[in-house]
Amino acid sequence: MIVAALLLTLNDATSKWLTETYPVWQVLALRQSCSLLLIIPYIHFVAGWGRVKVTNRAGMILRSAFFVATTATIVVSFWLLPLALVTAIAFSSPLFVVAFSHLFTQETVGLRRWLAVLAGFAGVLLIVRPGGAGFELVLILPVLAALFAGCRDIITRGLSRTEASISILLWGNLAVVCVALTVTLLQGWESITGTAALLLFLNGALNAAAHFLIIEALRLGEASLVSPFRYSGLIWATILGLVIWGDFPNSWTLAGALILVASGVYIIERSPQAAKPGG
Repeated sequence: MIVAALLLTLNDATSKWLTETYPVWQVLALRQSCSLLLIIPYIHFVAGWGRVKVTNRAGMILRSAFFVATTATIVVSFWLLPLALVTAIAFSSPLFVVAFSHLFTQETVGLRRWLAVLAGFAGVLLIVRPGGAGFELVLILPVLAALFAGCRDIITRGLSRTEASISILLWGNLAVVCVALTVTLLQGWESITGTAALLLFLNGALNAAAHFLIIEALRLGEASLVSPFRYSGLIWATILGLVIWGDFPNSWTLAGALILVASGVYIIERSPQAAKPGG
């Protein structure tokens, strides 16, 4: 999950860079298509097509829908807002995972972890500051992205019991390509340069690798334990935002992010798996 967080942050920075020149939905369509250029050969030569057969169709459709919603809202957020700010808010998704895990899985969430979840949401409110002087409605977008991501991860946890990781990755990417390409064709297509094409391929590769690692992490560990390790991406988002765009989080964002990280670490410490030898 730590490696996935690094790759996903690089992917987000590349997406933000591309959306400054090209329409968001076109970037999404081409990015996920580039991911498929890597996924499909892997299936054909390594995994085998039998691995992408779907057992739980309803679950796969629902997971793909949340994957589309997550991808769209997060990329639009990066287009409109600073990288570190969006990353900090979006990293509240593990809080939704913990909050929803007792409803959809057999995982138990104790009182102290509930308190940590509430503290994390307080950190989100500190960043967004609804009603404050700097509040804008666009700040709701990364919160929605975090909610959608949390739902996606809970469903992924259940699907991983019956479906292969490569199958989950393939169908999720195909769903994004179909939706994004449809919207792009309705809005109008813009020609891309050779440099942009290389960046899109890199973007697709980073995206595919990151999500494959996320799916594997959720397969191997309890969702409410594994997900908080994504917070390591906050460091990379801050560095990239500063170096590329000259953005540095304000004091409210830093304070809220620290609360989010602290709540995530506490959730890890209170997880049942953390108490097991080698957990």
